[in-house]
Amino acid sequence: MKKILFAGAEAMPFAATGGLGDVLGSLPAALAAEPDTDVRVILPLYGQVSDQWRAKMKEEAVFTVNLSWRQLYCGIKSLKKDGVTYYFVDNEYYFKRDTLYGAFDDGERFAFYSMAVMEAMAQLDFYPDVLHAHDWQAALTVVYLAALYRQKPGYEGIRSVFTIHNIEYQGQYHFGILGDVFGLGFEEYERMDFGGCINLMKAAIVSADTVSTVSPRYAEEICTSEYGKGLDGILRDNRHKLCGILNGIDYSYYNPAKDTVIPVRYSWRTREQKPENKLALQSALGLPVGRDVPMLAIISRLVAHKGLDIIAEIAANLVGNNDVQLVVLGRGDESYETFFTELEHRFPDKVRALMRYDRDLAKEIYAAADIFLMPSKTEPCGLAQMICSRYGAIPVVRETGGLFDSIKGYWEDKGRILGNGFTFAGYSGNELLNCILSAVTLWRDAERRHKLIGKIMRTDFSWQQSARSYCEMYSKLNG
Repeated sequence: MKKILFAGAEAMPFAATGGLGDVLGSLPAALAAEPDTDVRVILPLYGQVSDQWRAKMKEEAVFTVNLSWRQLYCGIKSLKKDGVTYYFVDNEYYFKRDTLYGAFDDGERFAFYSMAVMEAMAQLDFYPDVLHAHDWQAALTVVYLAALYRQKPGYEGIRSVFTIHNIEYQGQYHFGILGDVFGLGFEEYERMDFGGCINLMKAAIVSADTVSTVSPRYAEEICTSEYGKGLDGILRDNRHKLCGILNGIDYSYYNPAKDTVIPVRYSWRTREQKPENKLALQSALGLPVGRDVPMLAIISRLVAHKGLDIIAEIAANLVGNNDVQLVVLGRGDESYETFFTELEHRFPDKVRALMRYDRDLAKEIYAAADIFLMPSKTEPCGLAQMICSRYGAIPVVRETGGLFDSIKGYWEDKGRILGNGFTFAGYSGNELLNCILSAVTLWRDAERRHKLIGKIMRTDFSWQQSARSYCEMYSKLNG
């Protein structure tokens, strides 16, 4: 039986802020469904983990973690869900906070977490075949395995995978804390150094046996100076161990046929009922109610690399000169929040700016939307384009990262509809606007719309294929 231990900073439904939490909440269950696979996940026990989940946990171990000069309490609690054992690292000083990240001592917090992961293996007598660490917060688990634990009994056979979910965030720190915070000696300088400072992502890349990222296209892109955020040279040097596997989505959570959050449930076979959700959302938001106006939607962090700058270029033109509605849900940069709020004031019968994060409302918008906009400048994988497809909204995306791998441009061949959305290549407002208008034109053709939405909803974005790819990657690691 192959034993896999996932180390990451968040997982749905326990505590999550975005895509990483979605992945660690659904990929392990898909892997656990594979034959002869024991999958476990270890993450911090944050204050946000609800009493409902805490009541189901049992205490597995209590021990002391030695991190440099510190001797720190650590508890390990566990619960089982969907065939996966979840472990939670308990230390209220580090993890009973209002937010998951963003604290001044994040480096110390996740160094403690990473050392706790390594020590927990011995405490639990669970030495995995593969330690699979995700993003910079768990990068030190791979580093500690290579630098401190590889020669210890039980650890010598563990292989490591480090997955880059977003290369924008690398975990960079001043070298003055190498020993005091991270518990590493100066002999690890070369491993940890990048540009004269500690770079945890770089250290994990060079330490791991395999480096993966969340789409094949993104694996290619981050080896270039345009997308590599300074680490492209390191990745080119380690290209022999780099691969890209496209993420999936949780088909039990995102299922319009059984979703109790949306007003009217439907499937691809009953997709003619989907517009009832638009009518309900229009009414709830105070927009003019009608089936014949296409509803465009954006659900996103409101930051530039999500394509918000080129949306801002064309939004007034799009809304002012076309019979469309636009609903925006998200939080982010104040400038974009202000832009969409002012756009609503300017077009009160066409725009709603919902400047918040609400998972249930997001699902209502997916179910209501006719066309979904995702013109990202960079997008490692993206999940929203998969979710909107599941709910029958036509995706309009830029050809980058996982968007390129998951959405192919609409075209017809002898009356047969091909592709599963609308795409554009260049990063410009004009290309985006033309792409949106092409999608609107097709949407107004009822017969083509019905065929395309049926095709979109049947596109398989489940974890099954991705899980098989991960299993193949693990098998290669262990020869």
